Amino acid sequence: MVLSLATAFALVIGGAVADSADAASVCAGRPRKTVKFATGELRVYKSRAYACATAVAAKPGKRRSMSVTIQPRGGHPVTDSGSFTQLAGPVTVHALNRCVRVSGKIAGKSASTGWILC
Repeated sequence: MVLSLATAFALVIGGAVADSADAASVCAGRPRKTVKFATGELRVYKSRAYACATAVAAKPGKRRSMSVTIQPRGGHPVTDSGSFTQLAGPVTVHALNRCVRVSGKIAGKSASTGWILC
């Protein structure tokens, strides 16, 4: 019995980190928009009251300059920037009944949205 529990636990742990795309889903809520660009993509998620964004590198590995910014309409932008290997963010803002705009930059290439999730 103990061996089968240990095996089941190992399978659960191994399955939880099997896919790097799943590991990049660190925001709460449902995926609402993805904007691809040359060096990666912006991912925007929405729950009932919050919006969240990440900038995910197309080829994770070496450290490079990355940033992601999300701004609710009428509010202040929230930014995460630095030298990362896989993603910048998550950044989250209160967005109940508010549009947001998102921008991201990875290794000098960037993308942005207009006002979305209105």
